[in-house]
Amino acid sequence: MNYQNDQYQPNSQFSVFPTAVKNLLIINALVFIGLNIPGLGNFLYQLGALWPLESGKFEIWQPVSYLFLHAGFAHIFFNLFALWMFGQAIENYWGSKRFTIYYFITGIGAAIIQLIFVNANVPTVGASGAVYGILLAFGMMFPNRYIVLLIPPIPIKAKYFVAIFGGIELMNGVLGTQAGVANFAHLGGMFFGYALIKFWGLKRPG
Repeated sequence: MNYQNDQYQPNSQFSVFPTAVKNLLIINALVFIGLNIPGLGNFLYQLGALWPLESGKFEIWQPVSYLFLHAGFAHIFFNLFALWMFGQAIENYWGSKRFTIYYFITGIGAAIIQLIFVNANVPTVGASGAVYGILLAFGMMFPNRYIVLLIPPIPIKAKYFVAIFGGIELMNGVLGTQAGVANFAHLGGMFFGYALIKFWGLKRPG
């Protein structure tokens, strides 16, 4: 079977990245550098991470600020890789304003779900909730585009890719099999993303 015409290939030239994706990549990278500066890193983490309500450290800005903090290189790499890979198509189709609103609403929604369902007295960091919202949007807007997985290197339609990831997150969240991973935040990003797309009445191209 020939997948070439439907295979998704994101733009790799940074200068022509859409505005919101480019700015989010830059801000996340700069904050990550700050997190690795002695003294400043701990200050940013304590102030900006999403702390549980009962911890006494929760602040009103944390459902936004936590999106820009990451626990390590692998964490930020995979989040920004997914933002680069899937965010470009969504921003180019929706426009920068709608994409930015969507990104932050799904990120804040992910924080809300995390605060409701997770009682562990540890903070949550990372853009994963918003990234899973973008992944959901890609699957809804471009369901039949093929994505080539890294492991195994086979093409799979976006709608199945999203369904598999959503199912894995739900299973891990319910069973608690991934310690330290905010599975409910990921699901929250997807839930709020789905609700927002339906509220806006957005349709896939063509």
